[in-house]
Amino acid sequence: MSVYDNVTFCPVSQSYKRILLPLTYSLVFVLGLTLNGVLLGLMYSRTRTCSFIYLANLAVADLLYVLALPLLIVSYALGDIWPFGDVLCKAVRFFFYLNLHGSVMFLTCICVHRFLGVCYPVAALRYRTRRVAVMMSGLIWVLVMLEILPTLIFAHSGFINNRTVCYDLDQYHIFFPYVMTITVVGFLLPFLVILTCYCTMMRMLYQSGKNNSHMGKEMRKNAVRTILAVCLMFVLCFVPYHVARTTYLFLQVYMSKNCTVLYAATICYEIGKPLISLNCCANPLLYFLGSARHRKKLWAQLFIRQKIHPTVCR
Repeated sequence: MSVYDNVTFCPVSQSYKRILLPLTYSLVFVLGLTLNGVLLGLMYSRTRTCSFIYLANLAVADLLYVLALPLLIVSYALGDIWPFGDVLCKAVRFFFYLNLHGSVMFLTCICVHRFLGVCYPVAALRYRTRRVAVMMSGLIWVLVMLEILPTLIFAHSGFINNRTVCYDLDQYHIFFPYVMTITVVGFLLPFLVILTCYCTMMRMLYQSGKNNSHMGKEMRKNAVRTILAVCLMFVLCFVPYHVARTTYLFLQVYMSKNCTVLYAATICYEIGKPLISLNCCANPLLYFLGSARHRKKLWAQLFIRQKIHPTVCR
């Protein structure tokens, strides 16, 4: 997502993007396409459990953005020149935000699903079904698309500094309130839900672990591993991008003549963009980090070629 500063007051050199962004996006493209492709391939031949349904939708959201990355790679390699037209410009921006908010929402669904299974295993049985998972997945797609629909208006190609570019950050006073709204609704609130669910799970599993049961220890170990992985993903991928983007837009609206501060915010924002893209690679790893049973299934599928058919909706 290109940044174009107030050139009247604060001209900012962004030549570093010609090396940084093509390299990082190329890495994300290769890893994201491979990992999500393998994940979908493994799930294709298996019974559609609840977790698989959420993970499959998460992988699709990742792949939609990953498949759009070659356009960005070419654009940044050409010196931030956009040769692909206005329609593809809007499409690339739309898929970026679709992946960003779709990933957060599907991660939240996976978290809530596990929370109900651990804390309310009997009472929540009617909510932990494949039908509910399919309905929730469809609802998330609709809500996220409605949430990011305005990006099709903000994003467009244009002629700036004697070159054709693709951007969405030019109407700062209008774009800033919109960004704050989707940041709260599409990031902060789901993140609070995830933290609340996982902290409650940890407390529940700790209490059950006092009984020294093997199942309690295994569940607690898997829960700790998953919590650390999700928190690490948010700290490394989601949080820096949202903080950098919010800070940058705030400065553009209220402190656009402070060139020193604005330049620092621009650098942080540009670095945050490749970091947020890494979630396309990290999401598939959560599937295997979350459970030793999943890793054994992967080993069996790849090397032993055994077919394991789960019978419950996990």
